[in-house]
Amino acid sequence: MEKLFFTTIFFLFSVYAFAQSDSSNTLKEVKVFTTPPPKVQSLQPSQQINASDFKRNGAHNLADAIRNFSGVNIKDYGGIGGLKTVSVRSLGANHTGVQFDGITISDTQNGQIDLGKINLDNIASITLYNGQPELILQPARAYASASMLVIKSLAPEFTEEKNYRLKLGLKTGSFGLFNPSLLYQQKINSNWSLNLSNTWQKAHGRYKYKVDGDGSDTLATRTNSDLNVFQTDAALYWNGTDSNRFQLRANYAHSDRGLPGAVVYYNPYTHQHLWNRDLTLQSNYQQYWKKGFELLLSAKFSHNYLRYLDPDYLNEIRELDQRFTQLEIYGSAALSYHLMKNWEISLASDLAFNKLKTNFYTYSYPTRYTYLNVLATKFKFNKLQLHANILNTAINEKVQVGSPAPSKMIWSPSISASYDLFEDSGIQLRAFYKDIFRNPTFNDLYYTRIGKRNLTPEYTKQYNLGITYSQAYTKVIDYLSLTADIYYNKVKDKIIAIPNKDLFTWTMLNLGEVDIRGIDVSVKTQLPLSRAMKISFTGNYTYQQALNTTDPTSAVYLNQIPYTPKHNLALNIGFQRGDLGLFYNQIISSSRYYLTENLPEYFVPGFSVSDLSIHYQLKLKQLPVGLSAEINNLYNQSYAFIRSFPMPGRSFRFTFQITI
Repeated sequence: MEKLFFTTIFFLFSVYAFAQSDSSNTLKEVKVFTTPPPKVQSLQPSQQINASDFKRNGAHNLADAIRNFSGVNIKDYGGIGGLKTVSVRSLGANHTGVQFDGITISDTQNGQIDLGKINLDNIASITLYNGQPELILQPARAYASASMLVIKSLAPEFTEEKNYRLKLGLKTGSFGLFNPSLLYQQKINSNWSLNLSNTWQKAHGRYKYKVDGDGSDTLATRTNSDLNVFQTDAALYWNGTDSNRFQLRANYAHSDRGLPGAVVYYNPYTHQHLWNRDLTLQSNYQQYWKKGFELLLSAKFSHNYLRYLDPDYLNEIRELDQRFTQLEIYGSAALSYHLMKNWEISLASDLAFNKLKTNFYTYSYPTRYTYLNVLATKFKFNKLQLHANILNTAINEKVQVGSPAPSKMIWSPSISASYDLFEDSGIQLRAFYKDIFRNPTFNDLYYTRIGKRNLTPEYTKQYNLGITYSQAYTKVIDYLSLTADIYYNKVKDKIIAIPNKDLFTWTMLNLGEVDIRGIDVSVKTQLPLSRAMKISFTGNYTYQQALNTTDPTSAVYLNQIPYTPKHNLALNIGFQRGDLGLFYNQIISSSRYYLTENLPEYFVPGFSVSDLSIHYQLKLKQLPVGLSAEINNLYNQSYAFIRSFPMPGRSFRFTFQITI
């Protein structure tokens, strides 16, 4: 997805005569209108979407925004408030780190970040890196995942005439959606500024869906999908001289939501409910010295409360009322130094303290101490770039009841390289290798009636080889960007969950190996029909073969792992004429299986979903106003990402936004 904007190049030249003449000639101003190509050439494969692109894709939350990325498989449990997670290159949600303004969002309880909870109103850009971000001045946590989703918030913007900005917005539409938002930015003085963002989202969440499997056209109504979420985010910025800067951010989210359960024949009703109260305080400070040193300090405190209620649970008291309180204190220090102009090294150290409390009887009440240290280097010589790092992870745990999981000390190396094939050709070759792991979560280890589980980390080796082409043009097309990457992932000791005597007690096992091979292909281009009219096109294709290679004698040997489609295709076509934009988005996903055995009875059909949106910018008493209308699931297709969790049919959304 590309950001549409104009770049004006001013060229003025005067020719003076020699002694025989005192006259001069002035050439006329020449303006060249063009759009630069999106950034696709990087050491690690990366994909980015900006705030201006969210409307193009009909995105309402973070999961919607990245669903067009190649290699991405979204798991959506249905409904406007349903759980939404992302698996990158079939490695699972726990292998994808999510970083917000330089600090990683963590969840030691279950390890999966719900992308549906992250609102887009205060986000400037989202970048997905396979491997890790390119910058080596990062907290050590940025190196500790197989892939990293990097989110940057909107920074304050002011004009010479005004030292404040107020943006008011309202979204409404299907499912009873009512979503007002407010963004206020204030310049305090030449160094300090304030950013305040508030959003409220309320919806009843009911929608029609087709009953699957009975051969009829029966329509049922999805219930218990109500949502009531309030989020507030305040950030204080300081920008000093020599690129020194400081940021302090406070975020509070208060949500109540119904959990739409699995649709079982003739019993689609559920009364499960979820409450969240999440508070996060985070800050970072960056100091630059002219001698080549640069320092990055980061800190975070988070307090997350979760209550889950199932009033129909079949136990002695006829209900399941679980309450969790998760606490994290985190600190990081990173220092980089330029040994030479093209050679940089860095050292980062992180310390995290995590604790989980609950209302379970005889629960373990675990506490985890995590120490991360990473040494990284980045080198550039002519057309060659190299990036290498070694990550050391030490984990120690304590419990109040039972015995803790054993301590761990793990080394994780990574190396990546890129090479510009020809001078000014726009062609680049790239490759990377990364050895990384995911540690068992608190739920993996302690969510049981029988004490600690003896689980080892899930180890992953990643290999990638790719080629990119990116070039701007002045005729026929504005730019053309192409990328193609082939990859191979080997997963050892994969953590799986097997239901036991009830849904409260599961058996957690390290079971075998998974062999993942895939191809990611992307194309982006823009064609100018005139100075004011443009057509843009983006296409992303993914092929993934993720096979169980644990036991050659097993019936599931060389079967595709659950919920992994072999083919995914995302297309986006846009037409823009001045302040008017019309965009069509298409997602096509092939079939998959919901169990490890690839049998017909476990088959989940593929689907194709289309979205259409129109956007218009105008002036209302000299104030910028944005209007948009979106149709999601244009052809009213019946589909599901997860078996028994049907997605909505055709729906509508309207947005009004004014900047003061």
